[in-house]
Amino acid sequence: MITREIKLTTQIAGVPGREHFTVVETEIDGEVLVRTDYLGLAATYLELMRSDCHLPIPAWQPGQRIGVMAIGTVLRSASPDLQQGDLVQSMSGWSTHSAGPAASYVKLDRDAYPEPSYHLGQGPTAYYGMADVAKVGRGDVVFVSGAAGGVGSLAAQIARNLGASKVIGSAGSQAKAEYLVRELGIDAAFDYHQDPVAALKELAPEGITVFFDTVGGTLYEAALEVAAPGARFALCGSLSTQLGAAAQRFPEPDQAAAAKGIELLPFSCHHTPDQIAAWHTHFRAWLDQDTFVFPQTVVEAGIDAVPDAFLSLLRGGYRGNVSVRLA
Repeated sequence: MITREIKLTTQIAGVPGREHFTVVETEIDGEVLVRTDYLGLAATYLELMRSDCHLPIPAWQPGQRIGVMAIGTVLRSASPDLQQGDLVQSMSGWSTHSAGPAASYVKLDRDAYPEPSYHLGQGPTAYYGMADVAKVGRGDVVFVSGAAGGVGSLAAQIARNLGASKVIGSAGSQAKAEYLVRELGIDAAFDYHQDPVAALKELAPEGITVFFDTVGGTLYEAALEVAAPGARFALCGSLSTQLGAAAQRFPEPDQAAAAKGIELLPFSCHHTPDQIAAWHTHFRAWLDQDTFVFPQTVVEAGIDAVPDAFLSLLRGGYRGNVSVRLA
C-alpha cells in the first residue's frame, strides 16, 4: 500500500514556513491497514519541531513523519481485536494511510460523540490543568489567556463547570471576545490588544485567584499585577513568544510572583491514560447536561495542504480545536 505522508524537512529555529515540510510517497504494510480520516492540529506541535524542544517527549527529527494524533477507519485487519470498518485512533500522524500492529491503534466508539473529530480535542490538557493542577473550585475567579484557542476554549468552560464564580477570557480580536461570551458562556472577555491590566481590573476588581495561561508575555504580566495573594497560575504554554529562543518561550519564575505568594504551576501536555479517561468522562457528561460547547474548526483538505492549515493555526486563523478532515 502506498501512502502520502508529510515529513519534517529541517528543524525549526525561527518562523515556521512551508519549506519545513516535505510530502513523500511511502510503501507501508502491517497487521492492520487504516485510512486516515481526521488529523488533529495544535500549536504545541511547533515545539516538537524545534532542535531545542523543551517538552518531556522526543522532538521530531528531519526526515521523520510528523507523528500526531489521527483518527481513521480500518481497511484491513489480520487481528481479532480490530475489524474492517472500525473507527480507531493512533499517533500515526500526517499521512493518508497507516499500517502497524493492532496494539498501536485504539478502537473508538462511533456513537460517543456527534463527530469523530471530538476525539481530537485538547480536552485532556485543559481538564488536567484546570482540575488537577490549578484545582479550580467554587468561589474562584479565573482568567484564561488565549481563551478562543483549542486548549483555552475548553479550559474556560471546565472552570465554569467546576464551580468558578467568574470566568474571564482574553482573545485576539473583539469578535473572538464576543464569541466567548455569546457562544461559550464565559462571563466576560476582552481583546488582548487593549490594555490587559485595565481590562482585568475592571472585570475582576477583587483580583483573580486562578490564571490558566496559554499565551505568556504581557498577559502573564497583567495577570501577575491583578492576582490576589496566593493565586494559582497553571502555565500551559507561551504562544506570544513561541517563535523565540528557549529562554523567551519558557521564562524563569520572577520575584513578583514570589512576593505575592503566587503558585507557579507549569505542567506538561503529555498525558496518562487515567488523565485522558477523566477528561472524556466529564466531557460526555457535560455535553449530555448541555453545559458544554465543543468549539472546533474542521478544515477540509488533502494531505498536501495540511502544513498550510497548521501554519494558519499558528497565525490565529481558526477558533477552538482544529482538525483536518482529509479529502
